[in-house]
Amino acid sequence: MATTKKYDGFTEEERSAMKDRAKELKASTRRGAQADTEAEVLAKIAEMPETDRVIAKRLHAVIKANVPALTAKLWYGMPAYARDGKVVCHFQPASKFKTRYAMLAFSDQANLDDGALWPAWYALTELTPDIEAKIGALLQQAVS
Repeated sequence: MATTKKYDGFTEEERSAMKDRAKELKASTRRGAQADTEAEVLAKIAEMPETDRVIAKRLHAVIKANVPALTAKLWYGMPAYARDGKVVCHFQPASKFKTRYAMLAFSDQANLDDGALWPAWYALTELTPDIEAKIGALLQQAVS
């Protein structure tokens, strides 16, 4: 007799991300919305597997250099960067959902509109100076 696993709609990784988000909301309520959360982001980056960590550290530096007004915070357990409390972009490590590559994602708060269709998620396998420059330009447009 075969045993079947009941599918409840969410993977273990998705449930974990939701739990991370609940913890983040609870912590922000305790400490206040204006608290400096960059240390939490850097600690989360330090916990990542090396391939994700290398990209996340560099991406964090690129974001802070290009748009220092964005606030680093955790969002579903991932490094995110917000303006006025609303996430503009976030880094999704490949290890988070066991995907082939990491991603830089922009929310609807980012001003990247270009007609009726434009990219909002970018696959990242490495950060070269050219890619960092492209990300810098995207960030500048996103907050303009």
